[in-house]
Amino acid sequence: MFVTKNKKGIWRSKLTQTNGKGLCVIAPMADVTDNAFREILAKYSTPDLSYTEFVSADGLAHPTGKKRLLRDLEYTKKQRKSSPVIAQIFSGKPDNIRQGAALVQKLGFDGVDINTGCPSRTINKQVCGAELIKIENRELAGELIQAVKEGAPKLDVALKTRLGWNEIDMSWITFLLEQNLDVLTIHLRTRKEMSKVSAHWELMSEIREMRDKISPHTLLLGNGDIDTKEEAYQKISEHGIDGVMIGRGIFKNPLLFDADRVPSVKERYVLLKEHIKLFEANFGPTKRNMSEFGKRIKSFYLMKKFLKVYINGFPGAKEVRNELMQINEPEDLLEEIDHKLINL
Repeated sequence: MFVTKNKKGIWRSKLTQTNGKGLCVIAPMADVTDNAFREILAKYSTPDLSYTEFVSADGLAHPTGKKRLLRDLEYTKKQRKSSPVIAQIFSGKPDNIRQGAALVQKLGFDGVDINTGCPSRTINKQVCGAELIKIENRELAGELIQAVKEGAPKLDVALKTRLGWNEIDMSWITFLLEQNLDVLTIHLRTRKEMSKVSAHWELMSEIREMRDKISPHTLLLGNGDIDTKEEAYQKISEHGIDGVMIGRGIFKNPLLFDADRVPSVKERYVLLKEHIKLFEANFGPTKRNMSEFGKRIKSFYLMKKFLKVYINGFPGAKEVRNELMQINEPEDLLEEIDHKLINL
């Protein structure tokens, strides 16, 4: 683990380095933005800032949970050298999220982000994620934000959310802007909408005007339906915001942060091969990576889901992807990839 002393202002510092273009940030995604995938991005397609998966502060506050979840907060020197790394945490308990934020600061992260947008029912039942959007939970949301500031006073405090619960609720956005956040990212859909409708980018300029009036120092990012850096810069310019967060767009092109460069078929196989090796090193059946129950830290199936990222965009990709999905052992999959590389 690479640990350094942090100073507030990493987001604004990175924004200055974009020469007015604005920030392009990888979104925190469960079972996607783990240590292995961030290593790939750091080497081949560097975003302006990187995010961990979201991590339970409640788990971090428990001795058993902390031991396991610390693996989700690992990063490498290479990642930190290529772009700042932000840890995203969630909780419905101020004491626990304060402890989680303090740990994030101790581990040397560049910033901490509070998840108030996750639509998962399992998470919402804990009064976490998007559940905090509800009016009856606003006071708790404010307490959680304050607790993170207290726990990590040296770090930028960011927050990612949605437009509302069942319907668009600008009072929620107003409330958040009143919390003196360093960064606010808005996924432009409600919790009810999940990702089933187009993102409401038509509201972004109005939200930016609210930001300018209520909390002009807060950096504002939009999220939703952005598949390329070109689209990101268009949205930033059109709405006058500070940046864009890109999530599912990375599934269409793993190199989009590299000026939207489209990888060749050979590059796709090489990237997949390297990712498999990194995944196994981080989560496979090594002595370090076995849980107390004798199981891998992460199922190899989660790695196979990345076949959608790498094996696409060329004739016959679907058939190749279906073929590779039938292979369940890492060594066999690597062997088959080598075979396909030889025959290109």
